[in-house]
Amino acid sequence: MKILVCISHVPDTTSKINFTNSDSEFDTNGVQFVINPNDEFGLTRAIWFQEQQGANVTVVNVGGPETEPTLRKALAIGANEAIRVNASPTDGFFVAKQLAEVIKAGGYDLVIAGKESLDYNGGMVPGMLAGLLGYNFVNSCIELTVEGTAVKASREIDGGKEIVATALPLIIGCQKGVVEEKDLRIPNMRGIMTARTKALTVLEPVSTSSETKSVKFEKPAPKSAVKLINADNLDELINLLHNEAKVI
Repeated sequence: MKILVCISHVPDTTSKINFTNSDSEFDTNGVQFVINPNDEFGLTRAIWFQEQQGANVTVVNVGGPETEPTLRKALAIGANEAIRVNASPTDGFFVAKQLAEVIKAGGYDLVIAGKESLDYNGGMVPGMLAGLLGYNFVNSCIELTVEGTAVKASREIDGGKEIVATALPLIIGCQKGVVEEKDLRIPNMRGIMTARTKALTVLEPVSTSSETKSVKFEKPAPKSAVKLINADNLDELINLLHNEAKVI
């Protein structure tokens, strides 16, 4: 089984976020980047298929040279090889078109992507990929087993989970649950050294258009100071809840 894991290069959640160029571009200065958490859950599950069923695992990213340390970390975790599409990921459609070409050329049986990336939370790419390629698709995947070409998956739905049966070729949008946080792999020294010798192929992007653009980013308004009301002054409390907080 050939597995392709889509890896997004996203800011660490502890990083301080700022914007430049009239708040239209993300400022990367001083920001540490990591593997997108949903993608890391998917990568860990792919490594399980590698160890238990002899699958070959390739990771792919659409981005510039600055994303290669993230791909090298994925190789150190256990992926067999990596691919970088040398382009700036302008929007979800552009990324999906680039990944679709990689998938068609590589003949992958199973494509694992996070259901959304931590930075933009668009949740578009896995579904777009399935539409472009005509592959089966399971989103919000929290369990996944493969036997031959038969697949059993569970997906999170409101109030519970849905169990589905499908077949390869398949694209999934996964999240926590496909593996748990305790199952995530930390690269050891041997893995880090081995990753330096694994293949990292750079591909030029195919020609396609971007269908959307970011006009402006805006941070949430800072929280106002806490107002303390005397326990005996219920009239003032009700007035503030009604006229200022507007919750009653």
